[in-house]
Amino acid sequence: MNGAESLARTLTGAGVEVCFANPGTSEMHFVAALDRVGGLRCVLGLFEGVVTGAADGYARMADKPASTLLHLGPGLANGLANVHNARRADTPMVNIVGDHATYHKKFDAPLTSDVEGVARPFSHWVRTSTDSRSVAGDGAAAVAAALTPPGRISTLILPADVSWEQADGPAPLPPVEARAAVAPEKISAAARALRSGEPTVLFLGGPALREPGLTLAGRIAAGTGARLVAQTLNARVERGAGRVAVDFLPYPVDEALATLAGTSNLLLVGATAPVAFFAYPDKPSELSPRQCDVGTLATPAEDVVGALEALADELDARKETPPQAPETPSPGGPVNFHTAAAAVAALLPESAVVVDEALTGASAFISGTRGAAPHDYLQVTGGAIGIGPPLATGAAIACPDRKVVCLQADGSAMYTVQALWTQAREGLDVTNVILDNRSYAILKGELANVGAGDAGRKAHDMMELDRPALDWVAMARGMGVEAGRAATAEEFSRQLDAGLRSQGPYLIDLVL
Repeated sequence: MNGAESLARTLTGAGVEVCFANPGTSEMHFVAALDRVGGLRCVLGLFEGVVTGAADGYARMADKPASTLLHLGPGLANGLANVHNARRADTPMVNIVGDHATYHKKFDAPLTSDVEGVARPFSHWVRTSTDSRSVAGDGAAAVAAALTPPGRISTLILPADVSWEQADGPAPLPPVEARAAVAPEKISAAARALRSGEPTVLFLGGPALREPGLTLAGRIAAGTGARLVAQTLNARVERGAGRVAVDFLPYPVDEALATLAGTSNLLLVGATAPVAFFAYPDKPSELSPRQCDVGTLATPAEDVVGALEALADELDARKETPPQAPETPSPGGPVNFHTAAAAVAALLPESAVVVDEALTGASAFISGTRGAAPHDYLQVTGGAIGIGPPLATGAAIACPDRKVVCLQADGSAMYTVQALWTQAREGLDVTNVILDNRSYAILKGELANVGAGDAGRKAHDMMELDRPALDWVAMARGMGVEAGRAATAEEFSRQLDAGLRSQGPYLIDLVL
């Protein structure tokens, strides 16, 4: 077998079952190897940002990495925005990036670039294979690196001749680092803070927002009077009726400061200390109150659930009843973010996966769906827009028996609209809700927040999407996705019901 086949067989042997791909000439031997290697599903994306975003969504729901296949430095560069989001989500990902044959590099052909230099700022592990007989071992090392807690980005660069020359066979997965146990003194310190009687917040991220971590955090809060607050942006939150209710730290600085005001102890549980998304004139970058004591129960890479178990035992809180989300009100009234959120909450089936790139409408959907049927909630962790449809695509491939709903701002949807084609090609059960306010509405608020002054005509033009208006129904149908339009709350409920009943992809143009 050649190097490409040895690498593909190594990936499958290490548990990688899906390869999201946008290949070119240098990757053709790897593409050909897919016909000879069973167990590795290949999913084509028409843009590299779709490929990397889908790999992120898959890993968040499958709890294991997918592979990407990208074409040289420019192909990798096209996909890096969503690699950034995946890195911020602690997503395990293995990027396979083709490159020119080793002997061809010196000729400086048009696609020649420093692929390692492109990859390093967005990757935890980077290696270029230089020999066909060692590429399998490199691939195994890449998977092991991706699986390192809390989840890492690996990028393996694959020169064309390394793919086509003779290889020895696949390589086994080396030992994978486990999550480190939390030191007993951290448990004791957290218990002292919670027993102090001072206002305390458990600031949650990562595994603390999934079962059983969230239930343990809820029991601790019920037994001590502490508040539960989740990071603003999270890779995956298990929420809904019957689950522990947790607030998200708001995105706007003033609202975030108000949420944490009066807190004496902020305990980080699988999270990092809260900071403002951007710098704003006369506003702090750090969001913790000045006199607040910020302590760490468990870092994102440590055994977060084990730490919560130990803390619950220390506090004798195992039998406490955690707070649960309230029932969701029925939808009605004029169409806006809040009535749309109520409709989603009312119709969302149990075990659905909700992908939130609502941006301006995100807070309405977060609050409005907290009492919906139990579901998973995926967010734009790194702030790089254009991840919603790809994230939903990957989640649907990881969970083919679960409904996926993508709440998607219209402007950022245009970054990766090609994901609709992949959804149609793969027959994925995704209901895409385009929040069509025909503008980059979030930027209008940010213009004021940063003190840039009133928007004149030129500035306004940079934030409007109405000349011409985007025809989302036509675009969806042009890529093979059934679609409808809604301009009232009642129409949206009917369209959402139709989308959720559909067995394939569906798009709703919700005109706001």
